[in-house]
Amino acid sequence: MCAADRNPVAASTRATGLSSLDWLICAVVALGFLFDTFEIIVMPVTVRPALISLGVAPGTPVFSWWVGTLLYAPAGIAGLFGIAGGYLIDRYGRRRIVVFSLLLYGASTLGGAAATSPAGLLAARCVTLIGVSLEFIAAITWLAELFPEPERRERVLGYSQIASGVGNFAVTGTYYAAVTFAAQLPALNGHHDAWRYTLAAGFIPSIPLLLVRPWLPESPLWKLARTQSELRRPGPRLLLAPALRHVTIVSTLLTACVYASAYGVLQQAPRLVPALPDVRALPSLRQEQLVSTVHFFGSLGEVAGRLLLALLVVHVVSQRRLLRLFMIPALIVVPIGFVYASTAGVAALKAASFIGTLLVIAQFSFLGNYLPRLFPTALRGMGESLAVNIGGRVLGTSAAFMTPQLVGLVPDTDPARQLAIAMAITAVSVLGLGAVLTAWMPEPASQRLPDTVEQPQTT
Repeated sequence: MCAADRNPVAASTRATGLSSLDWLICAVVALGFLFDTFEIIVMPVTVRPALISLGVAPGTPVFSWWVGTLLYAPAGIAGLFGIAGGYLIDRYGRRRIVVFSLLLYGASTLGGAAATSPAGLLAARCVTLIGVSLEFIAAITWLAELFPEPERRERVLGYSQIASGVGNFAVTGTYYAAVTFAAQLPALNGHHDAWRYTLAAGFIPSIPLLLVRPWLPESPLWKLARTQSELRRPGPRLLLAPALRHVTIVSTLLTACVYASAYGVLQQAPRLVPALPDVRALPSLRQEQLVSTVHFFGSLGEVAGRLLLALLVVHVVSQRRLLRLFMIPALIVVPIGFVYASTAGVAALKAASFIGTLLVIAQFSFLGNYLPRLFPTALRGMGESLAVNIGGRVLGTSAAFMTPQLVGLVPDTDPARQLAIAMAITAVSVLGLGAVLTAWMPEPASQRLPDTVEQPQTT
């Protein structure tokens, strides 16, 4: 019996489109994706003013260390916790972990907004990204299993992830408004800092989630596997058994390369803005507004990239070819674009941010569609969690720490060029490795989600 035949939600709506319950499920997951992106992106945008307001002097080695630590350590710690999360997703259900994770990071963002020291902010960010790492894997797995019919699944996953791009706009709009109106807003922990109001906005998804939780169904595929005792002992050792070893290793390394290109390059772009030749002499308020403006163009690029992937995913059968359509152009365009923008000014940086984000973030949507097709039901949460959390959040996000450290090694006196060259070195390294790895990436054995271990095509 195929997976679709055992899913009454998918079977009942195959001919008539999505039901109202389906739309509710998609809306909840889209809201989660939106604020996943919000929580990830908000720190690169606010890290500079946050550290300054917490007493760390810019331009010092200590400042660079804290920038790298705040951008990498929470993601790395979340990745380690995410492995346990993958176990929980397979053991206790997809829906339950989606709800728990959204509530967890919604509450922890308030702690970050009230931080009185860099260490306090770091602790709150670690808890927040633990929630994000749990939510993304649980939500992707939940959606894929609720809509197992291949074309419907690809469209639902592809278009739902466009909401992640809206998360970028949410950061841009929230931070711009907070910078502009901070003095008129109620004080947070005795302060009127724009970064505090921006972080606090991460609490928003907790409110509607509590209202709709009783109507959210569990994955029927997970429930069936549970009744058949397939989920009795899920564990990471099963992912390294001969049948899944190649799939696990290559998907984890590919995910690491994609995450590294975002954390080590795209998330460094806001720090370029105040150092640009046509921005550095402007008042501080105007500089921070331009940070939001540049981020807005990156947000446009994210939506465009996710939309383009959603349009292509049902037409390009080869997963290897689909990933290369974005990764190889990114290898060329991203490093050249940011280095050029470091001397050409803010207009060039807007264009580089748009194009670079389009090419890189489309690869994130690709992973959201690709990973669920590689692992069987009993190990799907664990397999995706290993790829995203160890590959992406532990290995890949280390680029967020590596790039600021490279800045001091670049033989240039201009701070904008130093940072841009460090970003370019990271981009060439990780995207070049990713392009090489596509030669070994496994092709899913079929269009449907595997119920048991299937041998993927590797050549």
